[in-house]
Amino acid sequence: MNKTEILMLLRNVQAGSVKPEEAILKLKLQPFEDLGYAKIDHHRMIRQGAQEVIFGQSKTSEQIAGIINALEKNSATNILITRISAKTAKSLNEIVPIEYYPVPKLAIALRKIQTPQVGSVVVASGGTCDLPVCEEAAITAETLGSKVTRLYDVGVSGIHRLLAQLDLLMNSRVVIAVAGMEGALASVIGGLVDCPVIAVPTSIGYGASFGGVAALLSMLNSCASGVSVVNIDNGFGAGYLANMINQMGRTE
Repeated sequence: MNKTEILMLLRNVQAGSVKPEEAILKLKLQPFEDLGYAKIDHHRMIRQGAQEVIFGQSKTSEQIAGIINALEKNSATNILITRISAKTAKSLNEIVPIEYYPVPKLAIALRKIQTPQVGSVVVASGGTCDLPVCEEAAITAETLGSKVTRLYDVGVSGIHRLLAQLDLLMNSRVVIAVAGMEGALASVIGGLVDCPVIAVPTSIGYGASFGGVAALLSMLNSCASGVSVVNIDNGFGAGYLANMINQMGRTE
C-alpha cells in the first residue's frame, strides 16, 4: 500500500464509506509481514517511494514466489529480483510469471505495462566486459521510472569514443560510470559534466586489479568533484541511487 492509497483509505473513513474496523484490517499487515523465512517490508514504498527489492541469490524459487505473492497483495508492481541464477529463474517462472534478463541475472515480476520514464540517466561502461553490472544498473533505474541511455565501451584506452558523446553526457541529470581495470572512467567523466557521477568499480581486470579493489580505490581517490562510489559490482545500488537523484524535484 503506497501513500496515495493510504490517504484515500483515510479519506474514505472520514467520509463514512469505509468503517474504521475495515481500515484497521487493511492496515493490519503494516509495517511488515512475517512469512517465517522473510519479513516483507510493506512500508518501504511509504518511506522511500519504491517497494522492497528481492535479493535472489541463495533464495529458492518457492521463497521468492512467496515474497512476490505477499507484495502483490499490497498492490506492488514491477518487483525487482536481483542476482538470480538462470536455473532459479526458470523454476520461478513456472510458479510466477517473470521477465528474466540473463546478462545482469535480474528478473522483474508483475511488470506494469506502461511505466512512465522521466529525466535522463546515462550508464557508461569502460568495456564490454562490464555489461552485466551496467545492465543491472540500467534496468534497475528504468524499472523505478528513469529514462536511461546506454553508452557502452567508451573506456579511456580509446577516449575519443567518450568525447564523441559529450552532448549526451552534458545533458544528463546523473551519470553512472562503470569500469574495472584502473577505474579511470569515473574521474574523466566527473571532470566533464555538471551533474552527479556514480562510480561503480567492477571486478574485471588483470592480476593486480585484485578483483576490483584497484578500481575501487582509484574511484575513491578521484580528483574530480561530484563523484560518489558504490561497492564493487554493485550495479543495483548505483541504479537505485541514480533514480533517486534523477527524480529529485519532481512533483506528483
